[in-house]
Amino acid sequence: MISAAEMRVLDRNAAYFGVSILELMENAGRGVADVARREFSVAGKKVVVACGTGNNGGDGLVAARELKDEAKVTVLLAKTTKDFATPEARTSYERLGREVKVVEASEDSGRIFREADLIVDALLGIGLHGEIREPYATLIQEMNASGSPILSVDVPSGFEATPTVRPTATVALLAAKEGMNEANSGKIHVVDIGMPQDVMELVGPGDFFYYPVPRPDSHKGMNGRLLVVGGGPFTGAPSFVGLAAYRIGVDVVHIATPAIAFEAIASHSPNFIVHPLAGSRFLKADVGVVLEIASGMDAIVIGPGLGSTDATKDGVRQLIRSVNLPMVLDADAIIAVAEDPGCLAGKRGIVTPHHREFEILTGTAVARDIPTLVGAAKAFAKKSGFTVLLKGPTDIVTDGASHRLNKVHNVAMTVGGTGDSLAGICGGLLAKGIAPFLASRMAAFANGYAGNLAFEETSYGMMTTDLIEKIPRVLKDFVP
Repeated sequence: MISAAEMRVLDRNAAYFGVSILELMENAGRGVADVARREFSVAGKKVVVACGTGNNGGDGLVAARELKDEAKVTVLLAKTTKDFATPEARTSYERLGREVKVVEASEDSGRIFREADLIVDALLGIGLHGEIREPYATLIQEMNASGSPILSVDVPSGFEATPTVRPTATVALLAAKEGMNEANSGKIHVVDIGMPQDVMELVGPGDFFYYPVPRPDSHKGMNGRLLVVGGGPFTGAPSFVGLAAYRIGVDVVHIATPAIAFEAIASHSPNFIVHPLAGSRFLKADVGVVLEIASGMDAIVIGPGLGSTDATKDGVRQLIRSVNLPMVLDADAIIAVAEDPGCLAGKRGIVTPHHREFEILTGTAVARDIPTLVGAAKAFAKKSGFTVLLKGPTDIVTDGASHRLNKVHNVAMTVGGTGDSLAGICGGLLAKGIAPFLASRMAAFANGYAGNLAFEETSYGMMTTDLIEKIPRVLKDFVP
């Protein structure tokens, strides 16, 4: 089964990657017509296709066209022909031809439904909640009261809302939707609509359906407080993380860093709240101070720029065991975890290795073909409880059960710091309350898309700061 939210994500991603929505609509309508023929023997009978203004209605219009030569088909439009909400639905209406009788909803709708031998319900699709508005509510009630058999398209109209169509059967497009069963959907027929398998695995702009838009009454901190633990021998990495987190929409970024790196990191941006730790490297002795800072945070990124001395790795593992926040483990934290993966027990978050770091993390050489990498990443995610965002020519995101791929990026992103930007986006999204698997999907696409925007202006001279400055465009372009 697939959730309504994931279906909306998939529809948007499919369009972004060049899949013809009109072609999918044609396949869907043909599938509905095939089920109508097979299950209801419609030849010579009266078929009423009730259509809404969106793509669900477009599917119904295609079905009406497919059945017009064998059945007495009437299309009942919920609204006027001027109200189609998508170009694909309008095109399907224009292709209908004059042979099909078209009427608009009126006081006669109930009679039309009662006289039908079959009603095809193509009023409303997925994702509705609460009370259904008019004229849809009345049409749903009239369908239910008609006594005629009903074949719903994709989901019963009003599914998970009120009122809801009570169909004899439902044609589930691509897959049955989460929550569907015989009691609320009748007999369920799954129809393949020709969605390419590779597109179904890709992250894209549709994943930003999950982005939590700030409430109008929100105040400082409500949209995420992130703590970054990094720096010491290196100062740029934690700054990249913090800047990327701000650009993905968190309210506050704190950076805890050894004293030797404090001034450099603080000078990178006045937006950072920087906390100096003792000494020149992160150690176990610093964990208590970091935990005090972390008590007011929503998520933590551990690792960028810390270095990998034995004492620092001991400190990192102690921090992971002690902190009770969703976390991103990046760079030097990955090397620390590799020596004692048991420190992840009971924790949750995201780990962001590149290929060599992943081999160190798992202790196993891993071939670079995608199926092998997906299998290995899934196995580690399932064992550790962490979402894996495995960076490479194709990024792999998995929570151990499901996986997604990201192919949106460019060769200039080999420049130092783009992985830190990715970690910052991951951390920022975790701080905003997004689950690790969804945050990783969004972050992989956002980092790559921003990198592509930067590449358009800077070509092979792109720097990570160029990428980070483009992250807000991702939000502007794709947050619904």
